[in-house]
Amino acid sequence: MSRRRLPRPASAHGEPIARERRHTLFFLNEIRAFAPVFLDTEVDMTAVLAHRAAALAAGRRYSLVSYVLWSAARVLVRHPEANAAIRGRLRPRVQRHPFANGKITLDRTLGERRIVLSFVLRNLHRATIDDVQSQLDHLREGDPERMREFAGARALHQPRLPVALYRFRQAARPLPKRAYVMGTFAVTSLGHRAVDGFHSVGGTTVTLGVGRVLERPVVRAGAVEVAPLLRLNLAFDHRVIDGAEAADVLTEVRDLLEAFPADAGVRVAPPLGARAR
Repeated sequence: MSRRRLPRPASAHGEPIARERRHTLFFLNEIRAFAPVFLDTEVDMTAVLAHRAAALAAGRRYSLVSYVLWSAARVLVRHPEANAAIRGRLRPRVQRHPFANGKITLDRTLGERRIVLSFVLRNLHRATIDDVQSQLDHLREGDPERMREFAGARALHQPRLPVALYRFRQAARPLPKRAYVMGTFAVTSLGHRAVDGFHSVGGTTVTLGVGRVLERPVVRAGAVEVAPLLRLNLAFDHRVIDGAEAADVLTEVRDLLEAFPADAGVRVAPPLGARAR
């Protein structure tokens, strides 16, 4: 009786990780000191969807991520303790920011490999929803192989690993640079798929995770109604703030989304800049 042979693996020791994933690995190693705590809430998106429908009828499409970025930026400048960065273990130092730079993550293809690339949108606290969406459109539609916004990430994919790691640390570690490399807060979304909600650590004191919007039953004045609800999650770094501060931030973001102003698309600020992680 012959013994059937199993196919041998291509390599007994595996294969090197793709260069295009280096920036993600560097980032994950850098945030290992993060002390995460997670909160979540549900947001009635009736006002946002009404604003979105009116804009679409006028020929302008806004993504749900733009609404969250717009709202979170306005809340966080009112909470400088949460709109902050921390650095150091033996002698930790915190830097608080009077402005709000939001980091956004996107699913892109670079070097024929599907990866996550991130960008920092600056001064979101004084941007309109149209400002935010215009920048997101530019980042989503451009070619990451050529865009200057991706130049920093592409530089980390060079053959010499020690040089790439050094460059990342020089950019990400100094406190004065973190607001422009990591952002002062982060928003990440998987709501385009069948994901109700998720938590993510974005390297900032506050990271908001965005799920999909679904019609769900709600109780109002003792009666059951149906409303479009968004599961909004918040991860915070317990080294910097406590749960009460984080709860205030999440509640205020929810309240602003639920009362989203009809005139939020009016341009009041110059176009935003962006920077890759």
